[in-house]
Amino acid sequence: MLTFLGFAMIATFLVLIMLKKMSPIAALVLIPALFCVFAGKSAHLGDYVIDGVGKLAPTAAMLMFAIVYFGVMIDVGLFDPIVKGILRFCKADPMRVVVGTAVLAAIVSLDGDGSTTFMITVSAMYPLYKRLGLSLVVMTGVAATANGVMNTLPWGGPTARAATALKLDAADIFVPMIPALAVGLLSVFVLAYVLGLKERRRVGTLVLPSGADEEPELVTVGTGTGTGTGAGAGAVGTGSAEERAGAAVPPAGSGAPASGGAAGEEGFQGLDPHRATLRPRLYWFNAGLTVALLTAMIMELLPIPVLFLLGAALALTVNFPHMPDQKARIAAHADNVLNVAGMVFAAAVFTGVLGGTGMVKHMADWLVGAIPEGMGPHMALVTGLLSLPLTYFMSNDGFYFGVLPVLAEAGAAHGVSPLEIARASLVGQALHMSSPLVPAVYVLVGMAKVEFGDHTRFTVKWAALTCLVVLAAGMVFGII
Repeated sequence: MLTFLGFAMIATFLVLIMLKKMSPIAALVLIPALFCVFAGKSAHLGDYVIDGVGKLAPTAAMLMFAIVYFGVMIDVGLFDPIVKGILRFCKADPMRVVVGTAVLAAIVSLDGDGSTTFMITVSAMYPLYKRLGLSLVVMTGVAATANGVMNTLPWGGPTARAATALKLDAADIFVPMIPALAVGLLSVFVLAYVLGLKERRRVGTLVLPSGADEEPELVTVGTGTGTGTGAGAGAVGTGSAEERAGAAVPPAGSGAPASGGAAGEEGFQGLDPHRATLRPRLYWFNAGLTVALLTAMIMELLPIPVLFLLGAALALTVNFPHMPDQKARIAAHADNVLNVAGMVFAAAVFTGVLGGTGMVKHMADWLVGAIPEGMGPHMALVTGLLSLPLTYFMSNDGFYFGVLPVLAEAGAAHGVSPLEIARASLVGQALHMSSPLVPAVYVLVGMAKVEFGDHTRFTVKWAALTCLVVLAAGMVFGII
């Protein structure tokens, strides 16, 4: 019964948000509450929610102060040179911009934290997508998938969890997987290239003139699906959801603000070279502070929420010593903070009910029990395939500490090494990073102003394909 209710709850949630019948926050709260009643556990709903909130509270705190910190860094101009450099390197070609998004997300993912990766990537790339009128779900999909492949780094979480759960050395798991993961990352770049070509055909391309500080000029290179000739031509129309998500912006030099509401205007005006919040004299201080913060995070000198809390406080104090200015900066980013933190606490209801009622355990046991006896010698392949749905519908903790030991034990009975099982368990991470149970994904869609349902519809198929590429490469190389 609990197995059926668990799958039904997840299916109901995904269908409602993808059809946009409910907002993600409402769905994350009301659907699990309803299914908790169906499971006859309504008397314990409060305990499940409090337990879930307690587990996710540090994550919510980290995201809140990380958004404030990186928001301030955007305000003071830390990322302006990066954005300008990417624009010049990409020559405002949609294909190069999309590929650049994948490369940037992969590089920044080296810090091992998805939230930080998404904040930096969106901060740098969002204005370019708005200026070119590109699809924003292409940006979120490519960034999430690239980060998912890189999330397998030993300090990223999944590898360490697999090593801990099976009492193995993380290096023994990760190092042999590098060729397969490299193929997976290459497939993300190929995907970005293909999606970029599609965007180029749809909206055209910009060409930078010889003058470094001149405005880019639009040159249409494809017919696209729209009829406009401005910077956002073809961005809005009757195309697919991913096409509609790329809101149009006015032509360069038109003087009109970027479309998409206040949030969109802030994202576009973030590149204004004359904005009052710029602190050019403090550029190297801010750059050094950011490097020190990321270094401390990788070295785990302090818990990540504490690091971002201290970093946000220091950044505000040094860059905006006057109280009214500090309040203004906090208020400017309050919308993102509220949306993301609210989503995390709503997700706590979902995870709390899934775990507290025992639905997760029953679902995992059912899946493991459904494996045919003849598949025993191929448990590494089975583990790799199961990692896609299980890490999407479960937290990494639930999968690696609850399910993986059972799969490893079943494999050992048929002579399959625990190392092979552990490596195969990493396959699903590209898909995991777009799971509604991953708090970082709400940072991604929130800062990009993308509907979670649109992101899910667009990303899941490409992320799943990337996972299968990694699994196939692992088998070809004899790693899995």
